[in-house]
Amino acid sequence: MPGHQRDGAGPDADGPGAGGPVELVGDLDRPGAWMLLADGVPQSHVDLDDPLHLELEYMRRLGHLIDLAAPAGEPLRVLHLGGGGLTLARYVAATRPGSHQLAVEAEPEVARLVRRRLPLARPGGRWPATGKITVRVADARAALEQVPAGSFDVVVADVFAGGRTPAHLTSVEFTLAAARALAPPGIYAANIADGPPLAHARGRVAAVRSVFPHVCVIAEAAVLRGRRFGNLVVAAAGHELPVAGLIRWTAADPFPARLVEGAALDRFVAGSEPITDAHAEPSPAPPGWLALKKNDWERQDHAGHC
Repeated sequence: MPGHQRDGAGPDADGPGAGGPVELVGDLDRPGAWMLLADGVPQSHVDLDDPLHLELEYMRRLGHLIDLAAPAGEPLRVLHLGGGGLTLARYVAATRPGSHQLAVEAEPEVARLVRRRLPLARPGGRWPATGKITVRVADARAALEQVPAGSFDVVVADVFAGGRTPAHLTSVEFTLAAARALAPPGIYAANIADGPPLAHARGRVAAVRSVFPHVCVIAEAAVLRGRRFGNLVVAAAGHELPVAGLIRWTAADPFPARLVEGAALDRFVAGSEPITDAHAEPSPAPPGWLALKKNDWERQDHAGHC
């Protein structure tokens, strides 16, 4: 596990969020990198010196999807529902200069901390700001329903409050709003956190399949088999997805993932009903070890370890 240290910046480093304290923990293995935590749960990992570095596995999978969404270097219009540390927005800005991006963050304390301590551009940095990244403090669904139809090439839903995705961001109705925001060649992606028996994830995927004709799910094999809690990335579009490239790139990651589509996805959903607003619930809370990870980092700090 990488060593970490707390940001010693006083009140900006530790404030009340929707699910508890919002903190930045420094990565001792990468001097310019920070982990954003809310109530002890990792939310984002940001390397200010290298926006191409995607530490979290699910974020790397979203990065692959961005890379394959259009020819290399072509600017994209991207809507990020769940701003966090703006990790993916920074990646898009670095790989696709000239992109226009909107990041929606529901928690003002997170947006304030990121703005003050994780600036999008630093004087003298080797990654100058390119394109436009706008951060809006608002509820993700309210912001989504207000954007003009067809105004984005990619919509990414990665929203958590206290380690759980709010219920109103899990439904068919929410997915329909995302589809409306996409231009015809657009791609929708969502990060789903779940564990055995994956009932929530299956309902979320069923909701996405009720809206989009082309859908795939990417996750580690142990997560897909319901053996442990983890992240599943669902990607969807009105056209064929870049499945071959996604299979190749995710299989080559440090923690390889599987891609499930077609008949295999039918078996994964296994007759689950799509989640609707009338019956939506927040995603399951992560197991205790995720929250305890922050304590492990703090113990390392106190002991002087890396």
